[in-house]
Amino acid sequence: MTHEPVPVTRPVDFGTAKLLPDVDRPRAWLLTVDGAPQSYVDLDRPEHLEFEYARRIAVVLESVFDAPFDAVHLGGGGMALPRRLGRVRPGSRQRVVEADRELARLVAELLPLDDQGVTVDVADAREWVAAAPEASADAVVVDVFGGSRVPAHLTSVEFVTRVREVLRPDGLYVANLADSAPFAFLGHHLGTVRAVFGPAADLCLLAEPGVLRGRRFGNVVVAAAAGRPLPLDAITRACAADAFPARVVAGDDLDRLTGAPVYDACAEPSPEPPEGAFTVG
Repeated sequence: MTHEPVPVTRPVDFGTAKLLPDVDRPRAWLLTVDGAPQSYVDLDRPEHLEFEYARRIAVVLESVFDAPFDAVHLGGGGMALPRRLGRVRPGSRQRVVEADRELARLVAELLPLDDQGVTVDVADAREWVAAAPEASADAVVVDVFGGSRVPAHLTSVEFVTRVREVLRPDGLYVANLADSAPFAFLGHHLGTVRAVFGPAADLCLLAEPGVLRGRRFGNVVVAAAAGRPLPLDAITRACAADAFPARVVAGDDLDRLTGAPVYDACAEPSPEPPEGAFTVG
């Protein structure tokens, strides 16, 4: 007799985690913490990414790297992106940094990884980066939210500078942010990344047109590369072909959004999202 999967609720270090089964897919789960979606994982199809912002991060990584690479993921959740990269870029070495020990334990128990190339470290992202070897990663993905906000200590020039040192000279920085018009938080982060990576670095952002037009609050993915050009044409084509197309903003249009860099002394978390923006029942 086959039993339907049932939701799992468990206290974790930073709230209450829930694993909600997808009624249409027998081994697919939505992970939330305090109602905020963290990851969607299909154990039968690890390459599947349900969240649009995660697909945009994958587009950038897979457009830049056509062979196995060394990636650091600051922020773990259900580890959807490492699962995908393990399938589409087999042989990649990936390190996931997750601050919530109990959440990492829950994921290891109920959503186990089948990729031996993924190592999980339980640590604060800023502290881990401070201790990481220089020039040890091809890509660093920053996808850390405290509740529904990006923590202030992961937005500053000091933090991004240390990430840049962990990257190899031709390394890639990718960050998942959240903001809405007039994009003060996003603008300051663009200025921060530009200050660290330099005026010659390639920089772009990916977001839904509705977010960029100021119609709603949403995710914005920022990518920067100092030692190589970003393949903007390939990224743009892939984003346009998605079920929920995204715009790629670069060049003069990006410059118009860019604000002043932010340092530790004045760094702030991303804005509080409107009620219901990032929650599920």
